[in-house]
Amino acid sequence: MYKIVRKQVLNPTVTLMEVDAPLIAKKAEPGQFIILRVDEEGERIPLTVADFDREKGTITIIFQIVGATTEKLNHLNEGEFIHDFVGPLGTPSHTEGLKKVAVVGGGVGCAIAYPIAKKLHNNGCEVHSIVGFRNKDLVILEDEFKAASNVMKMMTDDGSYGEKGLVTDALKSLIDAGNQYDEVIAIGPLVMMKFVCKLTKEYGIKTVVSMNPIMIDGTGMCGGCRLTVGGETKFACVDGPDFDGHLVDFDEALERGAMYKEFETAKREEVCNLFKSV
Repeated sequence: MYKIVRKQVLNPTVTLMEVDAPLIAKKAEPGQFIILRVDEEGERIPLTVADFDREKGTITIIFQIVGATTEKLNHLNEGEFIHDFVGPLGTPSHTEGLKKVAVVGGGVGCAIAYPIAKKLHNNGCEVHSIVGFRNKDLVILEDEFKAASNVMKMMTDDGSYGEKGLVTDALKSLIDAGNQYDEVIAIGPLVMMKFVCKLTKEYGIKTVVSMNPIMIDGTGMCGGCRLTVGGETKFACVDGPDFDGHLVDFDEALERGAMYKEFETAKREEVCNLFKSV
């Protein structure tokens, strides 16, 4: 059992939890993830390590409420317990030796992008962060990104905060201004990462993306998280989650990622109705 020591609502659909998990905190690195079960009968879901504190022995997770399990998780409060919390899993993000990097985050993907930007910044890398949201109400981790960035661009689709436009608009502007990046790291919705990669390919800039497909066991046994990368089958849980974005088959990933959306919606509504009736 893993105690929730802090809970914070970041926006109407996104919640932060800090969980007491000292053994995981001792080993965790940016880019890795955990798998949890809310209760003994619950499903396993992967969530990226959004931050960690080795001294306190805590892991921070940030999740969007999209299905039944995240709905159940969101109903837990400080002082309550998560049944299973396993990790760290996956391969840590490569950050060594990079001198100048553009970190591009979209929506809740910013929770994954932030710890990478933070580590790069702590390593002395020049970090240009571009974060994008649909509107002002959905903005998360703004102060954290500012602290970890030499340059920060805030973008919103409707212009209600920061600059109006897409993250690709800001990235193109920075590149055209003469910034030469060792690497672009893009994390967010699949369609966002796809178009970031399309842009950076034109400029010949290496681009890494973090993939979060359907996942069950997190050890490469179930095959649910398979992706096609450079014409080969890869498993996000053990080969990733970071991959060369110019080699990822995004169209296939988009199709597979949408397979269970109706089921997720139905199960979430079922759980919501259950809590309302209690």
